Amino acid sequence: MTNDVLTYMHGLGQAARDASRVLASASTAQKNNALLATAQELEQASQSLLAANAKDMAAGRANGLDDAMLDRLELTPKRIEEMIEGLRQVAALPDPIGEIQDMRYVPSGIQLGKMRVPLGVIGIIYESRPNVTVEAASLCLKSGNATILRGGSEAIHSNQAIAECIVRALATTGLPATAVQVVATTDRAAVGALITMPEFVDVIVPRGGKGLIERISREAKVPVIKHLDGVCHVYVDEFADAKKAIRVADNSKTQRYAPCNAMETLLVHSSQTESVLKPLVAIFQEKGVELRGCSRCLEHFADAMQPATEEDWHAEYNAPILAVKILDSLDEAINHINTYSSQHTDSIITENYTHSRTFLTRVDSSSVMINASTRFADGFEYGLGAEIGISTDKLHARGPVGLLGLTSEKYIVFGDGHIRG
Repeated sequence: MTNDVLTYMHGLGQAARDASRVLASASTAQKNNALLATAQELEQASQSLLAANAKDMAAGRANGLDDAMLDRLELTPKRIEEMIEGLRQVAALPDPIGEIQDMRYVPSGIQLGKMRVPLGVIGIIYESRPNVTVEAASLCLKSGNATILRGGSEAIHSNQAIAECIVRALATTGLPATAVQVVATTDRAAVGALITMPEFVDVIVPRGGKGLIERISREAKVPVIKHLDGVCHVYVDEFADAKKAIRVADNSKTQRYAPCNAMETLLVHSSQTESVLKPLVAIFQEKGVELRGCSRCLEHFADAMQPATEEDWHAEYNAPILAVKILDSLDEAINHINTYSSQHTDSIITENYTHSRTFLTRVDSSSVMINASTRFADGFEYGLGAEIGISTDKLHARGPVGLLGLTSEKYIVFGDGHIRG
């Protein structure tokens, strides 16, 4: 790591730490005004955002980025509008900071409670998706945290254009411009510096491929909120309604292929082979989805599938590829999911109350669903306004991480000259 990069990152870290102390006591109105001003800036700058993104898309194609990466990288008018709507939704959410709960008197006479507080400075490292810049900034601002954002080099023009909008918005609200900082260098050493600055950074949130997240988890000297894979399942139970099952499974896979909450493995009870799997095979073939099936699937659909390998049950394709397995029981489906799932999102399609409750209880994932597409596992869809990422860890935050996931609690004590005897 060069001294120039280290000095630059330490400068960002110190500025973020200073800004975090101002943000911790910022009023709800100040924070909301900053979010709404950012929305207005994005709206006014939509054409320049699209132009900046076009540069990144052209460079990405020239550099051979795959279709999934290009899909994540692309900004469209609709996606810009979604970013703007996300900002407005976050502004409309209740402010958790300063909330006091569980106030009670203890035997000594002091009054004890808990106050919700920001984490401090949050470092976010992500690939492609320029919309993450806005989502992360909005949630960090609303929760009173300063943030340092390090996007991928493939999105540098898009991220810098968005950063300019945020800085202009902050300038109108009296909050520090350094409350949100987007790393301007594409030098990979910046990541190594960011994850090893515990004096400046309180939490790291990586969003990207498995290799990136594994590296950060291994090398970080500050806590990490993360998920490694999105191996999501839909199980069509013997008591499933066929129309629901077909609609949900189709949407779970083909609404978009690249997101981490897209279905990667379809499990079908043997009794639903003709009523559900057969029409789904036709739908997937028509949409160009490559199917990889178990031996029982090949008995019925040899012309439509190739054999699935052990690796396919572990795979997160992020592409029009789907693993398919026929099973004979709910227990078999749950055992498969708990063996191969990445504990991200798994769904059961069933009209049987007992089976749905069993699935909810026994499937150990951060989002478990009944009769719903896995694509709903998203902070925007969960009403969080946006998400900073999805956590499959079990400490601090799990599932889509919104405002509460970016806060902590501290004990507060009220006394009146009380001393300990």
